[in-house]
Amino acid sequence: MSFTLFSYRSSRVGVVTAGTLLGLPALANAQETVSSGDTAWITVASALVLFMMIPGLAMFYAGLVRTKNVLSLFMQCFVITAIVTLIWVIYGYTLSFDAEGMVAGGHGLHAFIGGFENIFMRGMTPDSVHGTIPEALFFVFQMTFAIITPGLFIGAFAERMRFSAVVLFTVLWVSLVYLPVCHMVWGGEGSFFGDMGVIDFAGGIVVHLTAGTTALVAAIMVGPRKGYGKVPMPPHNLVMTLTGTAMLWVGWFGFNGGSALAANGKAAMAIVVTQISPCVAGLTWAVIERIRIGKPSALGFATGAIAGLAAITPASGSVGPLGAVVIGLVSGVFCYWAATSLKMKLGYDDALDVVGVHGGGGLVGTLLVAVFGAGVLGGWEKNLDILHQLGVQGLAIAFTLVYCGVLSVVLLKAVDGLVGLRVTAETEEEGLDLGDHGEVGYDF
Repeated sequence: MSFTLFSYRSSRVGVVTAGTLLGLPALANAQETVSSGDTAWITVASALVLFMMIPGLAMFYAGLVRTKNVLSLFMQCFVITAIVTLIWVIYGYTLSFDAEGMVAGGHGLHAFIGGFENIFMRGMTPDSVHGTIPEALFFVFQMTFAIITPGLFIGAFAERMRFSAVVLFTVLWVSLVYLPVCHMVWGGEGSFFGDMGVIDFAGGIVVHLTAGTTALVAAIMVGPRKGYGKVPMPPHNLVMTLTGTAMLWVGWFGFNGGSALAANGKAAMAIVVTQISPCVAGLTWAVIERIRIGKPSALGFATGAIAGLAAITPASGSVGPLGAVVIGLVSGVFCYWAATSLKMKLGYDDALDVVGVHGGGGLVGTLLVAVFGAGVLGGWEKNLDILHQLGVQGLAIAFTLVYCGVLSVVLLKAVDGLVGLRVTAETEEEGLDLGDHGEVGYDF
């Protein structure tokens, strides 16, 4: 039973409210009807985002590792999908989006984390409505974001972390890092970042910055792969990786376009800029490679495209074509530098370049939305004060980096003490497919 007069995040048909208890007319938000068009689009968008994880990300990552570790990446992606789904059902959704106790401008506990009103999906029925879609569909759509985020950072410690450690770290990280950050950004009126006015349309902070920060911490704490920098470790199947890239690219239409939560012009424009940015970033990466090493590589173009997709994510609901072009260009240059020069200078083994691509892309997009969201530069944010918004975005980035970084260190140390982070030298040598799962991806 709810006694809340107004809930930012959900309105449920049939829920008893204070108004009905007092004999007053039902609130307007409780009378919203479901739009079949919006429902159809968000259903498709949810499927597209899940498709990004399984099989898209699984194939993208699996093709980049050696043959002896290909199944380990698939297994991690599938098991993370299952684990996060259960977390979301039991307590993830309610801690992310329950608005009970939230007060606009307040900085109490519920500005940082939701409540337990919707634990085990309590109170959600087939008639529950969120805006113009069923609340159950909003639940599923947001669940797919929670699924793919920890899936991103497994690329940083690929080929060397214990499967049991991946499982335990995922549970702890989603519970203590992802859910609070999700609530702070998307929790609505009264949320910490929401009240600051942070712009993050589809997850530059919530998804890419958190994943990139965790990837950096994990790559350092787990340590480099045996032979890193001395033994060649080329991708075993670039066709698989490029196929995964294509799946991610198409799925991103649901990731960004679906974040409008409606089949409308905002969703359409989000899809337009989502197509522009990776094209520019991929071409930028290819040009840089042509200048620096003489040949543009297929892997380089694919990596650049993913960087452009990550960068446009927070800005996709705010910028126009001009902004998408610039964000694609800047992310192509910055992420190339981060994934090559910066990584070599700092010496960490980020196996699949999660830090440079997702962390770097999320950083670029989260900052540049403050500039190209302005109407004078073709954006859709009314009365945007660029300097002020840059400060807001920068503060949110700094807070997220510190919060996510510190918690990741603590959680990885805890996991190391409980089950150990790294596989044995023998297991790393024979491969995680046999060592962790007793199977091989290729029988030859």
